[in-house]
Amino acid sequence: MSTSVAALEMVDTGRYPLTEPDSPAWRETVGRTRAELAEAGCSVLEHFIRPELHEVLRAECAALEPHAYTKIEKVNAYNTAIDEPLPEDHPGRTIMERGNAFVARDHVPASSLISRLYTSPLFQRFVADCFGRPRLHELADPLSGLTLNVIAPGRAHPWHFDTNTHTVSLLTQAAAEGGTFEYCPNIRSAADENFPAVRAVIREDGTYPVRHLKLRPGDLQLFKGRFALHRISTVEGAVARHSAIFAYSERPGVVGSAERTRQLFGRVLPAHLGGRTDRGDELLD
Repeated sequence: MSTSVAALEMVDTGRYPLTEPDSPAWRETVGRTRAELAEAGCSVLEHFIRPELHEVLRAECAALEPHAYTKIEKVNAYNTAIDEPLPEDHPGRTIMERGNAFVARDHVPASSLISRLYTSPLFQRFVADCFGRPRLHELADPLSGLTLNVIAPGRAHPWHFDTNTHTVSLLTQAAAEGGTFEYCPNIRSAADENFPAVRAVIREDGTYPVRHLKLRPGDLQLFKGRFALHRISTVEGAVARHSAIFAYSERPGVVGSAERTRQLFGRVLPAHLGGRTDRGDELLD
């Protein structure tokens, strides 16, 4: 058995034929996922992880929670400086509290389920095919390529856009209540920030539709987060929400900016000094 196939033993290959590249079943799954991404900018592959491994997945990631860098701070939807002068009606003037935390990649064991999945060549090929790309690369970033997002009870991840065009996440532990994924697909494009619509959503005036998605542990989410405004609502109850974030790029060698890295992890490494980011557009972050 090849290394790639072994790494995919955790996947329900009866539903998702990742071990049979370009087979009719593969093409059917990819076609369905592409259609959902085109229509809604989001596709959820339910029960992606085999049910008998859900507890292993949850326990491995829960053990990482003490390594999460937590800093409650005031942010805007673009994660730009909140004291930057902006026009009166600019959505960046709306300040929100960000209470989520991240476990950096250098704390994630290579033997863990999420690390084995992230580095699997067949998984990468499948994800690239779903996004309609010939190939996707792991980030060269030693901290942000693979992370665990932690949202503690009483905290939320407010409205924001992703820095990556292709966002892949796997819910590993659901909140008891709350922690709902809310998003506005294609609210902006590479050529248009669409500030009026973004402002309407952030101010919750009801003039722009917001979709709600309740994910379950083991669900894989493919998402065009660069162009979709989204948030995680406040987590309620006594259980934190955990989600593994797999970051890929169309170009090799991509490293996050020092400023953004320090914001997320409270530290930078030599690789982040003069790192190569991969925006591909002139949008605000």
